[in-house]
Amino acid sequence: MAIEVETARRRFTREEYHRMAEAGIFRPRERVELIRGEILEMSPIGRRHRAFNDNLVALLVPPLLGRAIVSVASGVALSDDTEPEPDIKILRRSAVPLKDRDVYADDVVCVIEVSETSLRYDRTTKVRLYAESLIPEYWIVDCTSENVEVYRTPQGAGYRDLERLVGGAATVSLQAFPDVSLRLAEIFA
Repeated sequence: MAIEVETARRRFTREEYHRMAEAGIFRPRERVELIRGEILEMSPIGRRHRAFNDNLVALLVPPLLGRAIVSVASGVALSDDTEPEPDIKILRRSAVPLKDRDVYADDVVCVIEVSETSLRYDRTTKVRLYAESLIPEYWIVDCTSENVEVYRTPQGAGYRDLERLVGGAATVSLQAFPDVSLRLAEIFA
């Protein structure tokens, strides 16, 4: 007769997570993020993911220079136990230098996840996290289908508005910077 044992998971805070990183518990170049107290291993970055991420950075930095910060592969504190590491964040310029403090949801105007193997996770867990944190705009760049999903107007555990952009001639613009417009053909080049 098998005995069922109920186990409890040990949840971590952002402070504990950062101390673990500082202590070298994570391997160099190990891709992890803290989601609702759990340390999750992120999908490895494939060739298409890397290429499309690099294209986005190259397209976003020039028009946003001096207006916003394009931040790559670093965390955003959403709560005491959640710090995802999106591929790209567009941050408001701040009076307090970011070298002196963490990045919080209030700093973010747009989060971009480039999805090669994590599409389902990005459409469910990440949508909920970013919407609950009131991040105004969230893009999922689908490496396989070569389309972009744009989520706007956070509402509860999701976003009220979703636009799916397909085809090389389609363009996507940042809600906070409508003059910054990217052609999908350039993103997926």
